Amino acid sequence: MQWDDLKVFLAVARGESLSSAGRSLRIDPATVGRRVSRLETQLGNALFLRSAQGYALTEAGTRLMAHAERVETEIAASLAGLSGPGDRLRGQVRIGAPDGCATYLLPQVCTQIAHAHPELELQIVALPRVFNLSRREADLAIAVTPPTQGRVVVRKITEYYLHLAASQTYLETCRPITTRADLQNHPMVGYIPDMIFDSGLDYAQELGPDRPSLSSNSVIVQLQLLQQGAGIGMVHDFALSSAPGLTKILSHEISLKRAYYLLRPGDQAAVDSRLARVADLLSDGLRRETARLEAVA
Repeated sequence: MQWDDLKVFLAVARGESLSSAGRSLRIDPATVGRRVSRLETQLGNALFLRSAQGYALTEAGTRLMAHAERVETEIAASLAGLSGPGDRLRGQVRIGAPDGCATYLLPQVCTQIAHAHPELELQIVALPRVFNLSRREADLAIAVTPPTQGRVVVRKITEYYLHLAASQTYLETCRPITTRADLQNHPMVGYIPDMIFDSGLDYAQELGPDRPSLSSNSVIVQLQLLQQGAGIGMVHDFALSSAPGLTKILSHEISLKRAYYLLRPGDQAAVDSRLARVADLLSDGLRRETARLEAVA
């Protein structure tokens, strides 16, 4: 059994489809299908249950998954041992992050890392959801609330702050806002309640139970709504410099504190020195960039 065959098997198991595996491996889905069928023939067992919903592991596939991941970890460890700590980083690292962090912090940080390590390919996946590291949706992930289950190594990166904000145009035409009680007279912008993917993003716990008048599952869309004068909403301090025209309100009375955590797959934490170095660079960079942007908010 060749590593190339196991790599195809892992891609299908994690992506649960030939097309997803083909995209991650950069080969044609039909070729992926032929490789999987060939591997099943060699082993004399069906590895996947095929259905309209995708590819699900059989019992034999689940056993092979554990073996394939051990081989993957050993290969990663061997490759990591070929370069010392002083060498340039190389290879691909995919970083999953909430869209606010991915939009306003990661571009600056990843650009600095890429300039120092031109052979390193960094991919930023910006999605408003929790990333599954065990399925290799990302090599590293940033979260607001650290997971309590799974084989994941968690590191706290930095705390950050959020305040209520509104456009200057809106504030010039609306009723005065001097106390928290005044908020009930104004439309609120926020997350779609049933699409909040992380409990740390449920700001209604601190602001009140009212549903937002205008909502989105995207931080960027919420910011655009506020800039258009849609009402009042909670904004990351580090994003304010990218949103001209927005002004913080009631900052003396309402201030939310959250934190970002860096997540690494636990099965690679002890052996993949390359991933550990990227994690260190990301953590340091995010900490500095958050502090820099909040200082000018």
